[in-house]
Amino acid sequence: MAAESVRYPSLIVPVGHVEPVPRRIRGLIGGHLVFDTRRALYVWERPAYPQFSIPIEDMVEGALTDDHHIEPLGPGPARRHSLHIGPEIRQGAAWVWTDGAPEPLLGTARFEWEALESWFEEDEPVFVHPRSPYSRVDALRSSSSVRVELDGVVLADAPHCVKLFETGLPTRYYLDRTHITWPRLRPTDTVTSCPYKGTTSGYWSCDGDVGTHENIAWTYDFPTIQSNRIAGMVAFCNERVDLYVDGMLLPRPAGPTPAASAK
Repeated sequence: MAAESVRYPSLIVPVGHVEPVPRRIRGLIGGHLVFDTRRALYVWERPAYPQFSIPIEDMVEGALTDDHHIEPLGPGPARRHSLHIGPEIRQGAAWVWTDGAPEPLLGTARFEWEALESWFEEDEPVFVHPRSPYSRVDALRSSSSVRVELDGVVLADAPHCVKLFETGLPTRYYLDRTHITWPRLRPTDTVTSCPYKGTTSGYWSCDGDVGTHENIAWTYDFPTIQSNRIAGMVAFCNERVDLYVDGMLLPRPAGPTPAASAK
C-alpha cells in the first residue's frame, strides 16, 4: 500500500469575490436585533473564508453612525461606522462599502464579527466567521492505524481512526480515548472554536523529559451535527507531533496550529 497522502485541496476563492447568500441571516446585540435579511452577500477579504455583507435597508433604522474615515479593505474602499443598538455602542464596528468597491457591495455593510453577540444562519448559531460555500468538512471512519509519538514517547496507538478532511487544512486523525496514553497528557484551559466543527471541550499538553509541549491535542465532545463522527474523540496536532499512519511517519505540515486561534 502506498504511503498516506499529505496533500490536500487549496483554497481557491480570490480576495474581492462576491456571492449571494441563500440563507436568512440575523445579528443581535444584548438581545436586540441589529439586522434580519434574506439578501446578504458573501464577500472574501481573505482567501480562507468570507464575511457577510448586509444590506443597509435590512438593518434597524439609525443603527449606524458615520465615523468619517475611509479605509481600503481587500475588495475595495469602505467607510467606517459605529453601531448603536439600544444602550449598546460598538465603536468602529461596521464598514459601509463605497465607490471603488465591487458594485454588488454598494449599499451594504460588513460588521466586525466580535461586535455582535449572536449570529444566525436561519435558526442555527454561527461561530467565529461565516462558513464558506466552497469549503467541505468530511469525517470518515477509517481502518488506518495511527501512532502518535513525541520525543520518542508513545502518546497514542490506535488500530483505527476517523479522518477529518477540511478544505485548505491537513487531514486530522481523531482517535478513540481508549487508545490514548493519558498519564503523559495534562489538561489545559484552552478553548478554540470552529464554524464547521463547533467549540472544543478539552485541550491537553505534554510535559516530557525533553520539554513541555503546549496544547498538542484536543476534543469536541459536542461537535456540530455535520462533524458528529468525531464526538468525544481526540486529535493530535500534526504540526507538533510525530504521526505514523499505517506504520509510516508523515511529514509535519507547515503553517499555524489550531490552538493559535485560542479563545
